[in-house]
Amino acid sequence: MSNKPPQIEHPSRANTEVVPVLDGQMTSLKSVLAELRMHRRRRGSEFGASLGSALEALWANRGRSFLTALGIFIGVAAVIAALILTQGVNAYVNNQLAQLGSAIIISSSSANKGTISEGTTAPSTLTLRDAQSLVGIPHLASVSPIITLSSQAVFANQNWSTQIEGVGTDYLTIQNLKVAQGTWFSSSDEDSAGSVAVLGDTVVHNLFDASGVNPIGQSIRIGNAIFRVEGTLQPQGGSFSQDDVIYVPLQTAQIRLKNLPTVDQIQAQADSTDNVSQTAQTITTILRHNHHILPGATDDFTVMTFTQFLQRAGAGTQILTALLVGIAAISLTVGGIGIMNIMLVSVVERTWEIGIRMSIGARRRDIRSQFLIEAILLCLIGGLVGLLLGLLIGWAVTRASQLPFVVTPVTLLLPFGVSTGIAIVFGLYPAIRASHLDPIEALRTEE
Repeated sequence: MSNKPPQIEHPSRANTEVVPVLDGQMTSLKSVLAELRMHRRRRGSEFGASLGSALEALWANRGRSFLTALGIFIGVAAVIAALILTQGVNAYVNNQLAQLGSAIIISSSSANKGTISEGTTAPSTLTLRDAQSLVGIPHLASVSPIITLSSQAVFANQNWSTQIEGVGTDYLTIQNLKVAQGTWFSSSDEDSAGSVAVLGDTVVHNLFDASGVNPIGQSIRIGNAIFRVEGTLQPQGGSFSQDDVIYVPLQTAQIRLKNLPTVDQIQAQADSTDNVSQTAQTITTILRHNHHILPGATDDFTVMTFTQFLQRAGAGTQILTALLVGIAAISLTVGGIGIMNIMLVSVVERTWEIGIRMSIGARRRDIRSQFLIEAILLCLIGGLVGLLLGLLIGWAVTRASQLPFVVTPVTLLLPFGVSTGIAIVFGLYPAIRASHLDPIEALRTEE
């Protein structure tokens, strides 16, 4: 008899099924064992090991990781772009407030009521005497009456229909206008009703660009009167643009252009924004006395301040900010739900791996930390990409809108805080679920 053990030529069906599973998981198992040996040597390396495992898992499923982070960086980009846009609007409003916040505009109420007959506007109730009576009141730095009309301006064979404004010398300061060439007209020009004019940038281009002539000292015709160009203004731009206008001395406009004793408007400027309301109240009292308005009667004029207007604009900006950020928050919430779903799928797919880790000594907090770090990494990557995309969109929108491009530390730090918060809120449940798996049941999932 032979003592050789019997030879098994064909392995059982059970063996043919188990071996491929063990071979397929060997690489992952070796990685787990190496990780645990490192933990035993250096307990302080737990976070580093969890971080490395999370990066490996994300890279192994990089396509799915990208799609998961897509919702986050779209939402973050929307938030950043909304913040940059509203901060630009706020900066613009604050800049206008600094320039025009101390301005006070007085207009005739009767002139604002429309027409007294078809094609005839109601006459203004404001006069030059009203403007003169305001000079010298406390906290009033400047005052200028204004006469406005439309007319044709002609130079050589070029003509341009524009707005003509008869103003006082203080108007330059009140409106913060900048002279490009020449000078603003003087007090002697105003007192003598001199035929001088200062041109806005749009008028200069339309009357003089074709000939290439320097406008300073040239004669132009406005209506039937001849004026000498005394100066030109720098372009103003923005919502308060005053480029398409010609300024002439007030009395010149009264005598040679409009021939009316009244003025259309009076503009004044307080010495600071803190004194605007008090100065406006003083102006109202003086004008009521000039117009013999009895107590309780309705004023025939209106006193308005830019501070009120710009504050209303600022309130509207805050509402717009809340609306845009709210819409972006919805996008972030949807992205967070997507991350939670993907992490739950990942827990199911890696159940066997979790079982191996726990069976050879991994603690529940190790498993929880690994999955939570994966969620945080996904969100931080999405937040970084969203920040860059949001800055690009915000820069493009503010440049197209001619608004200041404002980036604050909050704008730069917000994406990372929001991303971390979303990861903790939506990634904590899958991480806890993974850490509470039963090791034995987890190992059976591959059988």
